[in-house]
Amino acid sequence: MGRRPGTASAPRARTGGRAPTGEIQASTSTPLEQPWDGPRRPDEDRRIEELIFWSSVGLLAYTYVGYPALAWARATLRPRPPRALGIEPTVTILVAAHNEVARIGDRIENLLALDYPRDSREILLASDGSTDGTAERARAWEQDGVSVVAFESRRGKPAVLNDLVPKARGEIVVLADARQRFDAAALRALVGPFADPRVGAVSGELVLTLPDNGTVVGEGVGFYWRYEKFIRRHESRAESTPGATGAIYAIRRELFEPIPEDTILDDVLIPLRIARRGYRVLLEPNARAYDRVAATSEEEFTRKVRTMAGKFQLFVRNRWLLNPFRNRLWLQTVSRISLRLLVPLLLAAAFAANLALTDENVYKATLAIQLLFYSAALGGYLLRNIRRRVPLLIVPYVFCLLNWTIVVGFARFLSGRQRVTWDKATAK
Repeated sequence: MGRRPGTASAPRARTGGRAPTGEIQASTSTPLEQPWDGPRRPDEDRRIEELIFWSSVGLLAYTYVGYPALAWARATLRPRPPRALGIEPTVTILVAAHNEVARIGDRIENLLALDYPRDSREILLASDGSTDGTAERARAWEQDGVSVVAFESRRGKPAVLNDLVPKARGEIVVLADARQRFDAAALRALVGPFADPRVGAVSGELVLTLPDNGTVVGEGVGFYWRYEKFIRRHESRAESTPGATGAIYAIRRELFEPIPEDTILDDVLIPLRIARRGYRVLLEPNARAYDRVAATSEEEFTRKVRTMAGKFQLFVRNRWLLNPFRNRLWLQTVSRISLRLLVPLLLAAAFAANLALTDENVYKATLAIQLLFYSAALGGYLLRNIRRRVPLLIVPYVFCLLNWTIVVGFARFLSGRQRVTWDKATAK
């Protein structure tokens, strides 16, 4: 049966109908396939870059300016001074030393000269595996009430503290190093705040002086240390300061808990554990110890790398420090310690984002400021061993140096190459 001529035209019409559809699709997709007009990037990318830049700048500003201002405001508006009563509790001064024969005699004489009743004071010197006769030299003062404990092997300060703090006779235990010297009134000032039963630990104030052969780097470090003490004083006035100065701090003996023997920063972990139990940790500026700034940038770098590795160890092992519900000093701990560990990353992020945002004058200006700052740091590096004061160069250099120690300290911590033992007692 034959089909009518018109019946075959329907498929051809449908097949032929695809062409107009394809032409419409091609015409609608053409604008999407054309390149963007000019070098401008998508808005989404720009927003991300701006977010990275301003977030980094904001955190840096809070870390170095905002938090110090907050600490000052809290201390000014709501100060919490401890109860001031003249007390003379029994005190044990514990000094851990390794191969300090050259200075141990002067250190003992310094401690014996402290203004404090002799019958209320115990001096306990621990020789941690010394091989130079440190213990033998110290025993010359045993008739003056100095007790000497010599450990055959070198284990580090935390192991010494674990062994001897529970055996101390004093209600208050003062932890010190062999290198520093105490002011004559330091001990009486250090134990004074313990008249308040809410106080569990008290840090003294370390005063840094420039060595005779020092360079301008020492001045930059001294400036940084004065800035650091400003923050700690106001933290203490308002509530507590997270940590203490290893050269001079005191604790209630009954509050001591043994710490891991490979702990690098005992002077931070011990006070924070005491604060966790509800006690205050204070800074007493009248309890002064004296030390010298490192003579060279290399010495300062080595010392700070150890400290930074210890801070990474502290947070990795004690996750509760970052929990605001478990750490009473969470704000202080995060603001003054943990955020500073992120500064190298924040500096790099701000610089990289700024490079991608140079199409506006404001970002050109911020990039110029960064380049000028790092150029000044480079100039400070080139002049690091001279004695002439160039603060506009040295302060940026020391800032960059200290932040580079964070990077190296992190690498040391990850590799496990940072030892708990120390070569000489140094200040933090």
